[in-house]
Amino acid sequence: MPDTALLVVDLQSALLVGAHDVEGCLARVAALAGRARAAGAPVVYLRQRVDHPDVPADLLEVHPAVAPHPGDTVLEKDSADSFLGTSLDELLRGRGVRRVVLTGYATEYCVDSTGRSALSHGYDLVLAADGHTTPTRPADSPLPAAAQVVVHHNALFATILYAGRTVRVLPAAEIDFTTR
Repeated sequence: MPDTALLVVDLQSALLVGAHDVEGCLARVAALAGRARAAGAPVVYLRQRVDHPDVPADLLEVHPAVAPHPGDTVLEKDSADSFLGTSLDELLRGRGVRRVVLTGYATEYCVDSTGRSALSHGYDLVLAADGHTTPTRPADSPLPAAAQVVVHHNALFATILYAGRTVRVLPAAEIDFTTR
């Protein structure tokens, strides 16, 4: 059994409307999930609880392109940090996981918070460089463009230091669940 798990954060249909490179991201995450399952690695979906009465319930589910399979785990969360107030840490430790591969939405919120929390909880981290996305922004927005946010976070995680932890940023196609 591999000591690596795939985390799929907030890839819910309603949240992905207007996200940067959403189709490409979904395709890469789906391929990663397939490789994780084939290697016997746990695939864990974190799903943000969204309290919007105008959003149909089916749009709050994980996007069909990356939908959970039998045997995968789905955990509900209420904050950007997927470890906070969930059983994620207990689940991973119970399965002997020492390294997590991180994918999802939104790069600068839930993906960032979950990545840092994974490191603080003692896990090694692999960020799928092309397996996370964030909302696109209007051209006149004072915020950085979505593509810049993704590049910035990839660079940040490629250089961040956590004592005793390893952090790697790799294209999804280069992530292997059978070796460290």
